[in-house]
Amino acid sequence: MIEARVDLVLPCLDEEQALPWVLDRVPAWCRAIVVDNGSSDRSAELARERGALVVAEPRRGYGAAVARGLAAVRAPLVAFCDADASLDPAELARLIVAVERGDADLVLGRRRPTTRGAWPAHARFANRVLAARVARRSGVRLHDLGPLRVARTDALRALDVRDRRSGYPLELVLRAAAAGWRIRELDVSYAPRAGRSKVTGTVRGTVTAVADMSRVFAEVAR
Repeated sequence: MIEARVDLVLPCLDEEQALPWVLDRVPAWCRAIVVDNGSSDRSAELARERGALVVAEPRRGYGAAVARGLAAVRAPLVAFCDADASLDPAELARLIVAVERGDADLVLGRRRPTTRGAWPAHARFANRVLAARVARRSGVRLHDLGPLRVARTDALRALDVRDRRSGYPLELVLRAAAAGWRIRELDVSYAPRAGRSKVTGTVRGTVTAVADMSRVFAEVAR
């Protein structure tokens, strides 16, 4: 039995196809916060129907949605997960335990594809290149900067991560490493998402994300 109170932030943009499955898999000890990032479908309505707290962030961008969700967190631990059904919130328990026991300050879910089509080759390659750059810059050896992560709320807010686009996960890791955080990876299953990805599902989206992260590398180094 996990005693920690946890808020789970779910950035969301037009995910009505996936949200019911995702929210039904959120553990009972976890409060879901769905951040509506300008959806044109019934995502927000479906989230409310399933008991999630829904907050709006009209400014488009992953980092903007995550920051808005973090502002709404009240629990001592915060978790983040995509709302596209590629990741199972039920797997959060192992990540939560690692932070609760003091084994790590930041736990990242290392994505393990369940099928060949779950993670496009161009996205896997970009992720490997990014992980290698993180290792050279920070000394932290990671395999994945995936979207499933857990940390203590107050500590994460104190990092003051500023990126509001695709560079947020990278800036978080770089700032955490600079602050001396213990960063750990745990394997999680990664399935094909429901619907089309706004980022890694297209080459253009991946190129945009890489450009955002290159900018973050330059800015954090200042």
